[in-house]
Amino acid sequence: MRERLATNAEIRAKEVRLIGPEGKQIGVVPLRIAIEAAQAVDLDLVEVAPDANPPVAKVMDYGKHLFEEERAQREARKSQRSSGQKALRFRPKIDDHDFATKARQARKFLEEGHSVRVQVMFRARELRRPELGQRILDHLVEELADVATVETRSGMEGRFVTMVLGPKGGR
Repeated sequence: MRERLATNAEIRAKEVRLIGPEGKQIGVVPLRIAIEAAQAVDLDLVEVAPDANPPVAKVMDYGKHLFEEERAQREARKSQRSSGQKALRFRPKIDDHDFATKARQARKFLEEGHSVRVQVMFRARELRRPELGQRILDHLVEELADVATVETRSGMEGRFVTMVLGPKGGR
C-alpha cells in the first residue's frame, strides 16, 4: 500500500505549488494561504509531490481520494486472479440428478474461464467396466458442448479415467 500523504498542517514547506479542486494550477503560494483556500471550499490541502521544488499540493477531499485509491487496488487484485484448474469427480453409477448438478458446476467454472479436470473414480468390481466411465465423460462433453472443448482425454490410469475441459473460445 502507498504511504500516507501529508495533509493540511502536516505539510512542512513554507510555500507550495497549488493545484485547485478542478485540477487547474493556481501557482506558487505561501502554505498558510493554500490551507485557507482549501478550508474555504471545505476540502483538504494534500501534498501530492513532496519531492518537487516547491512541493506540489492539491485541494481535494482526501477521504474520497483514499477510498477511490483503495477501490482501484481491489479491482486490480480482482482482475489479477489467475484462472486455475478446477476438479470434479464422478462415479460410474452416478444418478441423473447428481450428474446434472455436477454438470451445472462444471458449466459455471468454464464460464468463469477456468479449465475443469473431470475424473471418473472406480472401485472394486467397477474396474472391470471402464466403458461406463467413458460413457459419463461423453455425456458430459455433450452437455457442455456450447461452453467447453476437450483439451486432453486419457484412458484408464489406475482407478481413474480423466479428461480436461477448457473454456470454448479461449476466454
